[in-house]
Amino acid sequence: MKPSILLQLDVDPQPSVFDGVVAVDAGVDHLFRHGGITPNAVRDLVHGTIFTRGGADLQRTAIFVGGSNVSSAEAVLKAVQGSFFGPFRTSVLFDANGCNTTAAAAVLAAMEGLTKARGSLAGARVAVLAATGPVGQRVARLLLRQDSSLEVRVASRTLDRAQATAAQLQAATGRSPAAFASATELELRHGLDGVDAIVAAGAAGVTLLPKSILESTGARVLIDLNAVPPLGIDGVEATDKGKDRSGVLCWGALGVGGPKMKIHRRAIQALFETNSALIDAEECLEIGKSL
Repeated sequence: MKPSILLQLDVDPQPSVFDGVVAVDAGVDHLFRHGGITPNAVRDLVHGTIFTRGGADLQRTAIFVGGSNVSSAEAVLKAVQGSFFGPFRTSVLFDANGCNTTAAAAVLAAMEGLTKARGSLAGARVAVLAATGPVGQRVARLLLRQDSSLEVRVASRTLDRAQATAAQLQAATGRSPAAFASATELELRHGLDGVDAIVAAGAAGVTLLPKSILESTGARVLIDLNAVPPLGIDGVEATDKGKDRSGVLCWGALGVGGPKMKIHRRAIQALFETNSALIDAEECLEIGKSL
């Protein structure tokens, strides 16, 4: 068996050390790291991976697409897929800025919490704050695909952005989440009324949900993906992992981070089991369920 090779294509000037370390810890034999990648640079790099090995050996080469700018990385991913043809292809993992592995781990936490708090996902109501961002969008998308009776609400500071995200999710999943604005206390209270779970996927150091509003929602599951003080949900600690706080099950960013890292490592290993996999958010969630 030939050694495994992972081609890391990163849109940032310097390829992510974090992603490189995870690849090594996942058992990759050789890591080829390239930064500052644009779609125009992709084809020759991809052809270097698909023309050097054949047959069963081709699955021993794979591609990771990453970087801090998710939309730029998505353009690179599209170029990677467009460079394949016929049997000449390798498996690809897309996880720019950790968006897919983080979203998958957050949804796993939501599913665990809702099952403990309610007995099942059926009929549960989940709100995603900062749902217009890459992680928030993916959290909402994954939730919409879990149970047809699950009600998902997506929030942004402005209603038009929340509605635009809801339309994108409807096109992707066939289900339309409710959209609400979250800029004011009145908007937050109205949008979160009666929810069972809240996922905060906002920017680092921004409190999206103060305790004064939280206590009026009745939510029994809280998941905050911000690890930088002040935290996204007031009263949730970064280290919480299913912590029961006065009858509310809480997950903080570090509590979600453990499962996220396990998903990331296993996803890299799965790349070398075939030469045709595309591991995106849905596949990351399935990997998480199997761990």
